[in-house]
Amino acid sequence: MEIDLLPAVSVEREVDALVIPVRPGPQLDPTGTEVDARLDGALSAALRDADFSGKVGKTMVIPTLGRLPVRRVVVTGIGDGASTANDLRRAWAIAARAARDAGARSVVSAAPPTGDLGEERAYRAAVEGVRLGLYEFLEYRTLDRPEKRVERFHIAGESDAARRGLAAGEAVASAVSLARDLVNQPADALYPERLAAIAQETASAAGLECVVHDPAALQDLGAGAILAVGKGSVRGPRLIHLTYRPRGTSRGTIGLVGKAITFDTGGVNLKPTGSGLEHMKSDMAGGAAVLATMTALAALDIPFTVHGVIAAAENMLSGSAFRPGDVLRAMNGKTIEVISTDAEGRLVLADALTYTARQGAEVLIDLATLTGAAVVALGRQGTALYGTDQALVDDLVAATDLSGEKLWPMPLWDEYRELIRGDVADLKNSGGRAGGSITAALFLREFTEGKPWAHLDIAGPAWADKVTDYAGKGGTGHGVSTLLAFLERRATQG
Repeated sequence: MEIDLLPAVSVEREVDALVIPVRPGPQLDPTGTEVDARLDGALSAALRDADFSGKVGKTMVIPTLGRLPVRRVVVTGIGDGASTANDLRRAWAIAARAARDAGARSVVSAAPPTGDLGEERAYRAAVEGVRLGLYEFLEYRTLDRPEKRVERFHIAGESDAARRGLAAGEAVASAVSLARDLVNQPADALYPERLAAIAQETASAAGLECVVHDPAALQDLGAGAILAVGKGSVRGPRLIHLTYRPRGTSRGTIGLVGKAITFDTGGVNLKPTGSGLEHMKSDMAGGAAVLATMTALAALDIPFTVHGVIAAAENMLSGSAFRPGDVLRAMNGKTIEVISTDAEGRLVLADALTYTARQGAEVLIDLATLTGAAVVALGRQGTALYGTDQALVDDLVAATDLSGEKLWPMPLWDEYRELIRGDVADLKNSGGRAGGSITAALFLREFTEGKPWAHLDIAGPAWADKVTDYAGKGGTGHGVSTLLAFLERRATQG
């Protein structure tokens, strides 16, 4: 699909659908007022008759019945008062989807309201909404493939700020879509070696450096935790290291670390039937988010050196699988007593965090579908956020003003450190069910080499079981937008 800008919206243009933002009242923008006049008040009458609220998330399709070259009008609610970036992202996402479902192939949209956001961010949010709202994963569909498809989407605007917003929106949406594509892939098509190959292909296209550490190299690195998790699979683990270097002088070095368990059986602690085992292909969503984020850095002109490190393994059950009671030695020399082989994500992250810290990263951020406890605490939309540096935590939370994703700061109570103290080793990889998300984060802290660090437990929002405003069922690409917004925010700070 092509998205571009038009100097202005014309109701004389022959297109399948025209998108108009509407506030409660209903209050029409100038384009809507013009359409209403051409239809002799039929638009405003239809909105009143339908009791259209104008709230964000509400939309309505109104045929023009041949009275205009525009075949149908799609009104989308933008709420009362100042619209946030997420308001506009949602509004344009559902409008694009409504136009598609009505059969529109060509769509023209009025300009998004800028308000306090500014023109660039408003256009960026609208473009992200269109792209993400229309996202579909169809690679394996041969029957009943959707026939309705938007081919061209034009938005009114011609300023430099609008063009910058369009470019940034395309970059962010493309990155999120890549993460979704990866998470939606079945595990027989996406395993550690294949993920590493995709990373190399992606790095070449995006101008990134890429180094892949295979099992032999991991042995040389002393990455005993990653190697242990991958022992049960015929497909060996990989540690993928992507590096982005800015065009100008680097203003610092940031490390992004992602868990990529391409399939998680639970190992010897086998997951029971009915536990959503078919969705365990999504246990690599953190790694997918890191890889996808790296692809957008150049387009957003991020002025930092960024290391993206992805720990990839399959946690499988076999005669060679690691066992409860085993003692592992991680890259930093600490020993780990395995309590549960289903607490494997923190093991691969342990080595990946140490590795990234040793690359010179001044700040570490990891993303992982780590614990069911985070889902219990915050539900399917919330990310549990832990950190050792308050400024870092605050910046990540502030980034959600642009990304629209939900992060909630959680405590790192030192008293709970006793729950992961090992009996025969330095640490246990599980502190039990109570406070499970906290103890998992405390475990990870042991491998950060004292660097400022934040942990995002995305177990809830990484996968959607139902359609939301701008995500379908399956992988959501959660975390990509927040990481990019965080990096952009840091770039504006002195």
